[in-house]
Amino acid sequence: MAPTSLLKGLFVCVTLLLMVGVRDGDGAQKEKESSQKPNIVLILTDDLDIAMGGLSPLAKTKKLIGDAGISFTKAFVASPLCCPSRASILTGKYPHNHHVINNTLEGNCSSTAWQKTQEPLTFPALLQSQAGYQTFFAGKYLNQYGDAKAGGLGHVPLGWTQWIGLERNSKYYNYTLSVNGKPESHGDDYSKDYLTDVLANVSLDFLKYKSNHQPFFMMVSTPAPHSPWTPAPQYGDKYKDTRAPRNPNFNVHGKDKHWLIRQAKTPMSNSSIQFLDNAFRSRWRTLLSVDDLVERVVQDLEARKELDNTYIFFTSDNGYHTGQFSLPMDKRQLYEFDIRVPLMVRGPNIKPNQTSPLLVANVDLGPTMLDIAGYDVNQTQMDGMSFLPVLEGKANASSWRTDMLVEYEGEGHDVSDPSCPVLGPGVSECFPDCVCEDSFNNTYACVRTVAPSVDMQYCEFDDKEVFVEVYNVTADPYQLTNIANSIDKEVLEKMNHRLMMMQSCSGPSCRTPGVYDSRYRFDPRQMFGRHQTRLSRLRHTVLK
Repeated sequence: MAPTSLLKGLFVCVTLLLMVGVRDGDGAQKEKESSQKPNIVLILTDDLDIAMGGLSPLAKTKKLIGDAGISFTKAFVASPLCCPSRASILTGKYPHNHHVINNTLEGNCSSTAWQKTQEPLTFPALLQSQAGYQTFFAGKYLNQYGDAKAGGLGHVPLGWTQWIGLERNSKYYNYTLSVNGKPESHGDDYSKDYLTDVLANVSLDFLKYKSNHQPFFMMVSTPAPHSPWTPAPQYGDKYKDTRAPRNPNFNVHGKDKHWLIRQAKTPMSNSSIQFLDNAFRSRWRTLLSVDDLVERVVQDLEARKELDNTYIFFTSDNGYHTGQFSLPMDKRQLYEFDIRVPLMVRGPNIKPNQTSPLLVANVDLGPTMLDIAGYDVNQTQMDGMSFLPVLEGKANASSWRTDMLVEYEGEGHDVSDPSCPVLGPGVSECFPDCVCEDSFNNTYACVRTVAPSVDMQYCEFDDKEVFVEVYNVTADPYQLTNIANSIDKEVLEKMNHRLMMMQSCSGPSCRTPGVYDSRYRFDPRQMFGRHQTRLSRLRHTVLK
């Protein structure tokens, strides 16, 4: 597919503008220093799991990024939903600090409030304004981007030298792009319009026409493997015999879990299983085009002799499930399959063929990239921390953080879902056989802990019960057994305290030692006062 003349013209014009300027001695020196900084590429997929084998179709990606660098086995998202998670990536903040709570405009997804308060503080904006980077974005931004109530496609977020943003949510055909604020419509001709390939083409155009006097940051945000799961025609017949993994938590009843999980029908209907298997195959097929995109970008960087000075990150905004605990498919739950994501990084000073078990989160991506650019994250309001020391082999389990926060605010309708009238109002994302994937009180917060001595998850729901779920992931990797009623009460109280502290943290206070860090000091007095009511309810329901 040849790039449009509009895109070519814009690339050339912006490149010329970047190169024009007063070239005095001081300016030339700054330009030299800037050009020596590493380049950074972030490839972000949409709904790509790791627990269900999501990396299986990405053979070239695993070879070109994972095998050439480091793969993280304990990478998590701060929220298992597109818009809140993407907001966390961009801002380096937990949802309680960037205030994006769901995928709607009312939930602050690409709202005018987001644009005014958060966009100026994103890590790309800081890379551009403070670190001298030229910045490029292509693909899905936030789910409500382009809404007329929030500036439409004419709004170009702060921080981007080149902007090619998809209007609203993931699509593969029949979509509109904002090309630096000007709409560009696409139809259903594969040779010109298949979005994953379009993103690959415009990314290579950027590399061709960019200034060679500045380092660059390039973010490519693919639609795959998000629904509607439309594969490229050459991949439409792949994986005919593949089906969703039948792991131990597949099609079993979550009898000791939150009511929303317990309402799922077990065993699932044959039609639901057939539907999720078909979707699973289609998801994998869409990823083959992502694999092609990664290969083209890496090969182009190598041909330009820029690969050795470029960090390449590959990850996803959240995981996904297909039949776990008899939930047909979605991504809004607290379990490993929804909150754990792939993360692979290659770049300068990263040794190849590494695997790291250290805990990293998507709120850490921005701080890490700012650190790569030489900008001090302590000058920001970010909650995450740089894992550049991990990439360079300068951190180990004894010196690294032990926990991170996961937050989700459930969505539900004020009226009963026609598919599930028996459940009443407050549910959403319901399947025809009356299994709902979300609800108002599917609102929870978790501390996910990874330490040398423990691998666990502690979660509380914001409901009348203050329902608690706790998992020993070492002994129970599929999270079949909720141990909230059998775990040591002292540990439970400490985890409750840690969760409350993290839910009110901001910036450096989000990076304080966790319960299983030797530097942690437990002060029971902090559990009283404004948290007295919550603790009393917790003790009444669990600590008995």
